[in-house]
Amino acid sequence: MNTSSHVSAAPDNDLVLARAIKKVKAHILPLFVIMFIVNYIDRVNIGFVRTHMEHDLGIGAAAYGLGAGLFFIGYALFEVPSNMLLQKVGARIWLTRIMFTWGITATLMAFIQNETHFYILRFLLGVAEAGFFPGVIYYFTRWLPGAERGKAIAIFLSGSALASLISGPLSGLLLQITGLGLHGWQWMYIIEGMASVLLCFFVWFWLDSKPHDAKWLSRAEQDALVNEIDREQRERDALNTVKPSLGTLLKDRQIMLFCAIYFCIQLTIYAATFWLPSIIKKMGDLSDIQVGFFNSIPWLISIVAMYVFASLASKFKFQQAWIASALLIAALGMFLSTTGGPIFAFIAICFAAIGFKSASALFWPIPQAYLDARIAAAVIALINSVGNLGGFVAPTTFGFLEQTTGSIQGGLYGLAGTSIIAAIIVFFAKTRPKPSAAVPGALQPASTPV
Repeated sequence: MNTSSHVSAAPDNDLVLARAIKKVKAHILPLFVIMFIVNYIDRVNIGFVRTHMEHDLGIGAAAYGLGAGLFFIGYALFEVPSNMLLQKVGARIWLTRIMFTWGITATLMAFIQNETHFYILRFLLGVAEAGFFPGVIYYFTRWLPGAERGKAIAIFLSGSALASLISGPLSGLLLQITGLGLHGWQWMYIIEGMASVLLCFFVWFWLDSKPHDAKWLSRAEQDALVNEIDREQRERDALNTVKPSLGTLLKDRQIMLFCAIYFCIQLTIYAATFWLPSIIKKMGDLSDIQVGFFNSIPWLISIVAMYVFASLASKFKFQQAWIASALLIAALGMFLSTTGGPIFAFIAICFAAIGFKSASALFWPIPQAYLDARIAAAVIALINSVGNLGGFVAPTTFGFLEQTTGSIQGGLYGLAGTSIIAAIIVFFAKTRPKPSAAVPGALQPASTPV
């Protein structure tokens, strides 16, 4: 009789867990996607006002590239401490704080008067935003079982593609606004920055830090989520008898591989993000709104591609092979963009976007599966920090190349090469930690490609 009771309870528990997961995704994913859209627009909107700032403030290509990249220095320096503070004070308080400070800083961009102001505020915007992306990734580890995180990350990452899709037409429209002695580019910064400030108040009332804080979940659903996540952690503990420390993980070759792969992916993404509007302008005598709509095309294509690749990777396993395929598509597209005129270059970058955005979405389930949850927040922040330094290297290099040679062709060759290198080294990345040989009877993971 006890056995029968136990058997009947298991399906009930599964149903409760499935119901809880469905509620969590419905509650948090739309908000995180909206937050990422607003975040990404505030980060990359300078791509649409480059010529305006050059005309009004005298900020040239090299200064623009450096300022665009300085954001990522501030981001990298403060990312790990920010994510550790998120763990300490809770996601609700810290993500609200991040949104508020980045919104204020983005708004202040409207009042820069020279290159120095531009450099300072771009750096401070990076400091303000530090911790947002890895904080959300860590949040998923505390709210969703491992099998659900990859799909949640793909949906969350669609926010950046949606932002790229929206930001062009939106920024083009806002650039038409004048009044109160302000230029269109100043109104663009003010309106887009204040949108973040207003959204942070909604985040404060909507978000919960832990499942047991969520009044929109029943007690059974809260327990089912926490118990499943704890069970997965116990399995991981069985593989690792020694509690990991940040110091030991920094010596882990796999962490360095993750950093290198993500750096290469981000290098290509931000090169396209910051310089695509300039490439589009060379296609003809286009207005700001027309440039904005053309800028949306590669990102619209990439949204479809991300879901196709995620579905294929879920159905046909071997995550590394799918990432490598996406990176090779990015490499081919970037190389082809150097072989024709501006229109052909634009078409080639549309093709490359299929690869580099899909690779970004496919990447995160690998380190998530590899990392111990007790140290995941700090290491995810580290990987994201190092990877996002690609956002400093790409625009800075491209700005220097354009100012000194009048062409960014060398940079595009470099992006093709780094994508190929990343496609090779991704096969050395593991999705599971090595079991501890010192533990008799340690739980062995399912066979996973390395």
